Amino acid sequence: MTVKSVVTLGAAAGGILGGYVVDKIGRKLSLMVCTLPYVIGFTIIIAAQNIWMLHVGRILNGLASGITSLVVPIYISEVAHPKVRGMLGSCVQLMVVTGILGAYVAGMGLKWRWLAVLGSVPPCFMLGIMVFMPETPRFLLRQHKRSEAIAALQFLRGPLVDHEWECSEIEANTGEQQKLAMAEFKNPAIYKPFLIGITIMFFQQVSGINAIMFYAETIFEEANFKNSSAASVIVGSIQVVFTAVAALFIDRTGRKILLVVSGIIMAISAAVFGIYFKIMAPSPGNSSHIDSLNPALMGEEHPLSWLAVLSVGLFIMGFALGWGPIPWLVMSEIFPLRARGAASGACVLTNWLMAFLITKEFHDFMVLLTPYGTFWLFSATCLLNVLFTVLCVPETKGKTLEEIETYFQGSRQPSAL
Repeated sequence: MTVKSVVTLGAAAGGILGGYVVDKIGRKLSLMVCTLPYVIGFTIIIAAQNIWMLHVGRILNGLASGITSLVVPIYISEVAHPKVRGMLGSCVQLMVVTGILGAYVAGMGLKWRWLAVLGSVPPCFMLGIMVFMPETPRFLLRQHKRSEAIAALQFLRGPLVDHEWECSEIEANTGEQQKLAMAEFKNPAIYKPFLIGITIMFFQQVSGINAIMFYAETIFEEANFKNSSAASVIVGSIQVVFTAVAALFIDRTGRKILLVVSGIIMAISAAVFGIYFKIMAPSPGNSSHIDSLNPALMGEEHPLSWLAVLSVGLFIMGFALGWGPIPWLVMSEIFPLRARGAASGACVLTNWLMAFLITKEFHDFMVLLTPYGTFWLFSATCLLNVLFTVLCVPETKGKTLEEIETYFQGSRQPSAL
């Protein structure tokens, strides 16, 4: 088990824990509490004397990341106005990729212990900011704290809005809901969004994005691109730019169209990357496919290296436009309030568990299927996620969370859904 992949295993556990604490202690307090494993994990990494201390520190970081990746989308979806919920929800992924880019840039000049010191700063900043933020009105109303919910809405919407009307709309929905029971998974209002959420998280990871991002330098080295560190920074920059583009347009175009366009771009670029590796493949009977792609063995840069750089850049661009931010946004929108914590926990568990499996087994895939076979497999899964989007994912643009829940209950269908 590598240090790169162990963090995703901790995040999978964080998904389970986050699904419990987000409904038990609330959205705000969950975010504040999860700063503890972040800081402890980075402290252990800073003081690490052996590989096992690094593993423990990374698992704690992963645990906190799993909780955060569940709670932050839920918090944003429950406090945001429907007209800007897509943009604000997409900012979750925007901040993630900005952090990845920052790590790439900082890694070019800092040793890993100083990177851990730098990594401990954002959780502390989040803790300080969340002190001044309100709990979500929906959670407060579920706890029968109406006056606090009104105060939260006044903070979030300003003084010129009819807070009583919005509170009553939310209250009408939350007042009917009881605690989630296993028998309710026979209810279409529960199992339909649950299956959509699980599947969309599965497809996000089997697209191959974490394999490409976690092993970006290795991929570029095997593609004979000389300055692999600079290439990683370029890839990270592409992801930041196009995630920002997605955030700006998602409330105009809707979720589905961006998912479809994103999936098609990813499928084409992964297929082209596979073609590049096919061209680079050695003749039968020579060294292994992986060894044959080692720059030290191949010597000069191949004249088609630009094709590898272009295809990976397009893949990252496509992912950033849809399949990066939107699965997390959809997860936070489609579940009824009583199931939001548990169902979101299952989605986060699926996402990070698949991330763990893909990153851990990526090298084995490259050996077993060959590099070109591996990326053609990723291309095929991207085509499947396009088909899944068209057939199964509802459009949630501009609708309140209560209207989305009504859709899954089989009541009168809102126009955008």
